Formats: sequence, structure tokens, C-alpha cells
Amino acid sequence: MAEQSAPGPKWLVIVNPNAGNRKGVREWKMISSRLSEKGILYTVKFTTGKGDATSYAREAIGAGYRHLITVGGDGTLNEVLNGIMTNRNCSPGDVTMGLIPVGTGNDWGRMLGIPLDHEKAIDIIAEGNVMKHDAGHVRYHNGRDSAERYFINIAGLGFESVVVRRTNHQKDRGRGGKLIYFYNLLMSLLSYRNTDAEITIDGISRKLRIFSLNAGNGKYCGGGMRQTPDAIPDDGLLDLTIIRDVSKFEIIKSLKLLYNGAIYSHPGIEGHRCTRLSVSSDSTLWVEADGESLGHTPAEFTVIPGAITVIYGKGIIQ
Repeated sequence: MAEQSAPGPKWLVIVNPNAGNRKGVREWKMISSRLSEKGILYTVKFTTGKGDATSYAREAIGAGYRHLITVGGDGTLNEVLNGIMTNRNCSPGDVTMGLIPVGTGNDWGRMLGIPLDHEKAIDIIAEGNVMKHDAGHVRYHNGRDSAERYFINIAGLGFESVVVRRTNHQKDRGRGGKLIYFYNLLMSLLSYRNTDAEITIDGISRKLRIFSLNAGNGKYCGGGMRQTPDAIPDDGLLDLTIIRDVSKFEIIKSLKLLYNGAIYSHPGIEGHRCTRLSVSSDSTLWVEADGESLGHTPAEFTVIPGAITVIYGKGIIQ
């Protein structure tokens, strides 16, 4: 009699049905069929609003699950990450996180070699190649109250966050698509003003006027822009990109640098690596993390080395 292999671990699949203009729910039947074909045992939960994915992830870990799959975009992935990082039942690194991207950006998946084709993404989950991945942490303010959030890809403040807030507002009203971020980037330039800030990088402070600042474990944001093009997800460091007091005309003229990885060739843009960053400002600087709108400055960003375990594809970009 042939010896049968033991069944694999059971996964919780967290689906955002509204991701990618409801691509999550439209493709779920095909996704579920492929999961079964690959012998992946799972239970599924569908989100109905913001915060659900965080709660589902935390509850699942409490119930004994140690393998989670996100079917959604970068925002849903961020919520699942926060559920893992804030659980009280095990070390976050004991939980394995996989992704089937159905959002519009797929910025984190792009770096990890996870394609938009759901069959290929599920094949990668079935192959089960894992790595330890750093997590970012940001403490920020809402009025006088402080709050915190973990991020897996890129967090930012300044112009980036204004664009994200506009984009998320339109998504909440049912308007989406691949060009929405780029459209809001151009529209936000009309009213945005550069801001004076005090920036402290690993204990060294300086005052300067900035357009934006990004801190990343990942290379991509905004549907393919390379704001932190040299970031490495497991080096225990945050990559920083500071766009200083650059004019709107210069920003528009240099947009191609955001996409071709040559952003640091511009004299008004600088890059750093650090473990801790704090930013304060007299005028409000809004904060975002993984495309999720948060609060405002003062804010502090840190990195947690090797915090989580993730499944990656063959095309991972190091």
C-alpha cells in the first residue's frame, strides 16, 4: 500500500471582497478552486469593513492558526500584519503570511515576486518558500492622542500622505482603478505646500523644509513608484528618502525618477538607512503606512528586524 503524506497546515484565508474594484469577490470562486487543487486546507472569512482583517487575524491566531493568506490589496495586507503583530498568543514570527494579490497596486507583492495571476500566486504559496521579513512601526498623533501602526512595505509623510488621503477618500466612494493614484498625485500638487520640519535620524537632528519623506522595508509604492529603490526587506534597517524643498515644476519634470529607480540622482533628494526616525513640524504633516491614512506629526518610525515570516516567489528583488 502506498504511503500517504500527512495533510499540510490549515490556513485562514482573509478575503477583502471590495479590493481591486470588487475583484476579490469576483475571482473568489476561481481562487478557492485553485486552493483546493493545490491541496491547501483552509477556512475563509470575508471582511465587511475597515479593521476586520486585523480582528480576524488576531482571533485566528488565538484559535490556533499559524498560517494566514490575504486575498486583497496592500491595505488588507497591512491590516493582517497588524493582527499578527498585536496578537497575544505567540511570537509574530511563528505565523506564516501569504498573499494572493487582487488590489490595484500590489507594491509589496511586486518586490517579493508574487504575480497578479492568482493561479501563479497560489502555486507560490503551495511551494512554501519562506523568509524572515522586517516590520516597520510608526507612532503618530490624532490631535493630542498618540496611536501606533505596524507596516510591512513603506510609510511616509508629507506630500505622499496627502495623495493617499485623496485616493482613499475616492476609493471609499467606489472610485478606483490603476490610474487613480497618479491622477491624485498630479491634482494634489496644485494646493500642496512644502513644510518646515525637524528630522532626527538615529539621534542626529536637523531642520529643513521638505516636500515628502518615505521610510521603507520595500521598494515600491503607489502602483510601481520606487520611492525607496534600494530597500532590502530583511536587513534590519529602514531606507529613508527625503525630498527636500523642491518646486512643483521640478517635481513634475522629474517624475520619471520615481519609476526608474534613479531617484537619488536628483540633487534635491537624499537617501539614508537607519533604525529610528522621528519627525516634528509646526504645520501638520499627515502620516500614512502601506497606503493606509493615519494621523499626523509628531511621528516616530522604527524597524523590528525579522519580525514576521512571509512566503515569497522566485522573482524576489534583493
